[in-house]
Amino acid sequence: MMERAPADRTPIVILISGRGSNMLAILGARPALDVAAVISNEPLAAGLAAARERGVATRIVDHRAYADRAGFDAALAREIDAFGPRLVVLAGFMRILTDAFVARYTGRLLNIHPALLPAFPGLNTHRRALAAGVRIHGCTVHFVTPELDGGPIIAQTAVPAAPDDTEETLAARVLVEEHKLYPQVVRWVCEGRVRLAPDGRVTVVRAGTASGSLASPPLDVA
Repeated sequence: MMERAPADRTPIVILISGRGSNMLAILGARPALDVAAVISNEPLAAGLAAARERGVATRIVDHRAYADRAGFDAALAREIDAFGPRLVVLAGFMRILTDAFVARYTGRLLNIHPALLPAFPGLNTHRRALAAGVRIHGCTVHFVTPELDGGPIIAQTAVPAAPDDTEETLAARVLVEEHKLYPQVVRWVCEGRVRLAPDGRVTVVRAGTASGSLASPPLDVA
């Protein structure tokens, strides 16, 4: 297959551990983003084949081959840096990264989390949201810092959570929004429109102004 010919020449490396559905959303962005490589810690990750089918270079850094997280992260960084990326994008990458790795890519490392941070950091977000009885849930794209899911927030999308939702139905609704939000934020960063201030505040240049509201359940209208 011919290599992709992206319109944006800001190299991106995507890290995955599984099927890579958010990776596919980024690869499907139009105009195309400059995805230099997809790297996985799982040799059998389905997303690797999907990336290769789309003409994207792939690499494997199996975490099982290293005695500790520091050794794995150092090897991962070597693979990433070989592609000279401006941006490193975590897309279902199921490894906790060391502080040294995160510091190496400060301001260049993005993650998407399936909850409206700072609510429900960590795993099992949809189950926990339902157990808490929330009526609004969603997803967050943020810069990665050493604090798990605690980095500066760039953008969020919200969805209603219904009383009859299951973990699966709520997850599916959020995933649809993840696939819209993540490519958009990646493009903003590549275009230099995302500004991270020293105090951790994020500004998106030329972003629209949010209007309206989401109420769940919907309010009665007179």
